[in-house]
Amino acid sequence: MTEDDRLVQRAFAVIAPPAHHYYPITIAHGKGTEVVSIDGRRFLDFSSGLAVLNLGHNHPKVIQAVKKQADHYLHAGGIYYSEATVTAAEELTSVTPDGLDMLFFGNSGTEAVEGALKLARYTSGRQAIIACTGGFHGRTMGALSLTSSSSAYRRRYHPLVPSIYHVSYPACFICSCGMNAEACGGKCLEEIERLFQRQVPPEEVAAIIVEPFLGEGGYYPAPRTYLKGLRKICDEYGILLIFDEVQSGIGRTGKWFCCEHAGVKPDILVTAKAVASGLPLGAVIASTQLMKKWDSPSHGSTFGGNPVACAAALATLQAIKEEGLLDRACVAGAKMVSYLQEVAMQNPSIGEVRGMGCMIGVEFVDEAGAADGRLCQNLIDECLAKGVILIGCGLKRNVVRLIPPLNVSDAELKQALGIFSDALVELTRRKS
Repeated sequence: MTEDDRLVQRAFAVIAPPAHHYYPITIAHGKGTEVVSIDGRRFLDFSSGLAVLNLGHNHPKVIQAVKKQADHYLHAGGIYYSEATVTAAEELTSVTPDGLDMLFFGNSGTEAVEGALKLARYTSGRQAIIACTGGFHGRTMGALSLTSSSSAYRRRYHPLVPSIYHVSYPACFICSCGMNAEACGGKCLEEIERLFQRQVPPEEVAAIIVEPFLGEGGYYPAPRTYLKGLRKICDEYGILLIFDEVQSGIGRTGKWFCCEHAGVKPDILVTAKAVASGLPLGAVIASTQLMKKWDSPSHGSTFGGNPVACAAALATLQAIKEEGLLDRACVAGAKMVSYLQEVAMQNPSIGEVRGMGCMIGVEFVDEAGAADGRLCQNLIDECLAKGVILIGCGLKRNVVRLIPPLNVSDAELKQALGIFSDALVELTRRKS
């Protein structure tokens, strides 16, 4: 038994099954895109720790900031004001869309979603929330009530939070109406209007929450016209628009936030994952006008805005700016899409390549065009054996996510994509 195997067995003995990991690999240390396991195996991490490590592992500026802060104090806990926390808040609100200039720090994406729901209900005086089928917003009870990327997440937890309504997300490749994006004409938006007519009047809806780039549900970027249509509906009925950018934010798509590609500004923005390069931090961001309606006893967090996490966040945001990583993500994304589309032209098992920046999805289908989750997982396993870490997503687990750090090198891209295409050729050859 290897050292890797022994650690995994120890984990199984003391860590509950919900916390078990994707693959039985360990980490001894990481630098940039590379991870080295306890027994010395090297991997290119194209999962970025689940879209968290936008600067890669152990970016020197982040490590330096964490060490410096740790020398002074580790915790403020709502008792003391911290320079690190305030400066990180200033830096984060400097890169959000105009007018989103006040925030509340929590510890994670799901906490940030919970905070956004509370903010919307508290300030609007309304209770109903509309979410999208296929969305993933977290696993605590409020966030779980929104999540519908898989019924497995919701099993045995009912009843969930009431007054949550679901409408279709424009996942155009698997359109429930059998339409393509060009012919659609806004069917998903029409579904919201039907919801108003038959189930909940718009004046009782506090918020609509949506991922501008659907993550766990299958890696589908929402069409610009859809996001603009949501903004119009929300403006018409006085509904708050919440964008969940937990996975797609902090430069992942080549802009600070994915919604900027569509030129649509939400009323409330939720972010987490990459904001502190692996330390626990999330944020609910809105206008000062809205936030000041959220009275101080109505929400709180002991560990939210932890000074060490905020020092990491400040260093992360500054490094993205100083190193030009938004542009770098766009260049890397264009190379990935171009390469993968060429692979798709030679291999009909790839149904679609989609995405932007360093957030790319590759959807696998069988001969009949149905989801091929088995091929997808076999490909992931084959790539792992060859030294590239990938993860899947989608209801049928038939979509591979390629989410390398924003500063992934051209050589690393070439190596990982070569392994991907070679593995696919081998698998399809065996299949035939």
